Amino acid sequence: MRLYPESAISQLEFDKVKALLKENGKTEYAKQKAEQLRIHTRKEYIDVELRQTYEYKLILQQGQYFPNDFTLNIHRDIKLLGIPGAMLTGEQWIPIRKLTENIHSIFRWFDAERRMAYPYLSKVIAGTYYEKQIIEWIDEVLDETGTVKDNASADLQKIRMNLFRKRNELRRMFEKVVAKLTKAGFSADIDESFSNGRRVVAVFSEHKRQVKGILHGESDSRKTAFIEPEETIQLNNDVYALENDEIKEIQRILRELTARLSIYAPLIQQYLDITGEYDFILAKARLAIAMNGQLPSLSDKAHIQLIDAHHPLLYLYNKASGKKTIPVTLTLDDKNRILVISGPNAGGKTVTMKTIGLNQMMLQSGLLVPVHPDSQMGIFKQLFIHIGDTQNLEFELSTYSSHLLHMKYFIETANGKTMFFIDELGSGSDPNLGGAFAEVIMGELSRRHAFGIVTTHYLNLKVMANHTQGIINGAMQFDEVRLQPLYKLIVGKPGSSYTFAIAERIGLPPHMINKARKLVDEDHFKLDRLLNNTEKDLQQLDKEKKELNRLLKENEKLKKEMEIVLNKEKHLQQIELLKNQNRISEERLVYLKDMERKLKQIVLDWKKSEDKSQVVKNLQQLLFKSKEEIVVNKLAKKVDKKYKELNQNIIVGSLVKLKKNYQVGEVKEIRGKRAIVQIGVLPMNVNISDLISVEKLEENNQSQV
Repeated sequence: MRLYPESAISQLEFDKVKALLKENGKTEYAKQKAEQLRIHTRKEYIDVELRQTYEYKLILQQGQYFPNDFTLNIHRDIKLLGIPGAMLTGEQWIPIRKLTENIHSIFRWFDAERRMAYPYLSKVIAGTYYEKQIIEWIDEVLDETGTVKDNASADLQKIRMNLFRKRNELRRMFEKVVAKLTKAGFSADIDESFSNGRRVVAVFSEHKRQVKGILHGESDSRKTAFIEPEETIQLNNDVYALENDEIKEIQRILRELTARLSIYAPLIQQYLDITGEYDFILAKARLAIAMNGQLPSLSDKAHIQLIDAHHPLLYLYNKASGKKTIPVTLTLDDKNRILVISGPNAGGKTVTMKTIGLNQMMLQSGLLVPVHPDSQMGIFKQLFIHIGDTQNLEFELSTYSSHLLHMKYFIETANGKTMFFIDELGSGSDPNLGGAFAEVIMGELSRRHAFGIVTTHYLNLKVMANHTQGIINGAMQFDEVRLQPLYKLIVGKPGSSYTFAIAERIGLPPHMINKARKLVDEDHFKLDRLLNNTEKDLQQLDKEKKELNRLLKENEKLKKEMEIVLNKEKHLQQIELLKNQNRISEERLVYLKDMERKLKQIVLDWKKSEDKSQVVKNLQQLLFKSKEEIVVNKLAKKVDKKYKELNQNIIVGSLVKLKKNYQVGEVKEIRGKRAIVQIGVLPMNVNISDLISVEKLEENNQSQV
């Protein structure tokens, strides 16, 4: 991206974002990449980096483990590996082995399922492969501490065996000498020491001529002399020679290992870059989580549709201090390319500009931005900014001259892929003349289809924005009662500077305020007052809108709760219906089983009985029982029309109805729990519990029924 001026990065505080990103990196690769963070203009680069960061962010938020644990900087060792005739020590090979092992863990982590789940992260290893030969060759020579193994070569094994024997022989001989000297009273408090790698004994200086051997030196106090005993000179020579042979053989083995693995130097460097790249993506993901960075929709055109966009650094600061950050919602497209923001000083106009600019720079650098995920952001190839006093003493330029010089560059260079930010356009000169120039400059930028934000107090720019296609007004809300900025951008209307309101609230003398009002053009004063009233009305409407939204949400919540209750009731009714259906089915099943049993019995009776007529009668009774029930039901209805049931005790003379067949008769006699009932001409002996006391209805009542 082309930036103007060179200080644009620091003016938008993008350098602070890079510093935070560097702090999150652990590897030297990630730190360097954070310092040299590029702002891309090609969609394919931006999209890959954004999605890689987004995928790593998901891994962190889901608590998954990604095996990128290697953080050492071994670039020089790898470079040395590629030089012919070079030799890497055992200590230098251990990090290379760990790096290769870490790459192996990364390749195993990206199984088929994870490659589908995290396709952009897997692209980092797409152009390489894991070479197991590297670890195998290192393990053939070195142990886990970086020491060359005894069996690395036959010569080394032989040398170390001889060295082991000679050292034991030397130790035994030395112990004999020390014991002899101690017994003679010649040895000092320090029994033994080493000088130039050779084993020596410490004796008192007055006895040094009585001990045969080589004098290696004396202590600073001249009281102790260090002598290599005559008996151990040859053994020391042998040990020293074998140690030199061991060193030479180890160097030969390590040089041979370096030569064998030198062909993999570019691959190992690629491994180091991969671990660094994953660490850089991890740093971006950590920064995104801290800033609440999201992945908006990315389009390859000049376009901004921000929803709840926060200034990243202000968000972090307020988050640490427990304050709320007011977001910005804004759309700039082909129809509305330039936003003119007006309002009182210290109301948040500059912060709003920086929020848009910094988020755009972060997005095109592959960083997730603190906006709503439904936001849509485009790609710009140029970003121009003019904020604050740009007086240039070196070229003897005044503030306004420098301002015009910047505007000249803007006008000459701007195009449809340019985003610009101008703070206080036209300021620093006579308001009428400066306002006229500002109007011309903004018109030219609009004609060049550039996108941007302009802050101003000039009335003519507010009026211009209302009637010029492609330019819209915006205002920063202000609480006139408390004299506090609300830091909220309202798009579509110009804002007031609240000049007289602020003067009244801070206590300037009324006569001075009135005098100032008289000096102001009446139409200008009326317009400013109209803007004040309009903003108050909008703030009231905003409060009412929030209250309405709250009530709508509450109503929606109640609606959902009611739906849950109704669904639960329907569910219970369904369960009850199923229970009844199951009960009826069970009764039907019992009936069918009973019918089957009875039919089988009738078949057996048919085979055994001589009186077939009785069997047929039983069969008819079984099959046509349902018809009898129908007859009984008809009889019951007929009796209910003529007789009324009574809730009273049954005595002799009572008119009663039989429960089973609905016949009606008179009780003639009671015998304990049974009664003699006269039905027609036949008396019947019936259980009293099977009788119901009834009363005959009159003819009129019967006809009504």
